[in-house]
Amino acid sequence: MAIKVLAFGIAKEIFGSDSIDIQLEGNTTAENLKSELLQQYPGLKRLTSFMIAVNSEYALPSAVISAGDEVAIIPPVSGG
Repeated sequence: MAIKVLAFGIAKEIFGSDSIDIQLEGNTTAENLKSELLQQYPGLKRLTSFMIAVNSEYALPSAVISAGDEVAIIPPVSGG
């Protein structure tokens, strides 16, 4: 299954684009996607943490990602 992953902030710099396409086996979880992204884009390990959002909501590690879902990487943010 092909998933389009949107990137924001420093994740955009790490990917070299504002989105990437990643191929995954069948339905997968946010945790599996995160592991795959860390393998394919080791620069993500520089981040202290990052969240995955599915269909505009933060996803728990066990959240299932299906074809057609909108997926985004949300890097840590700081405010002031």
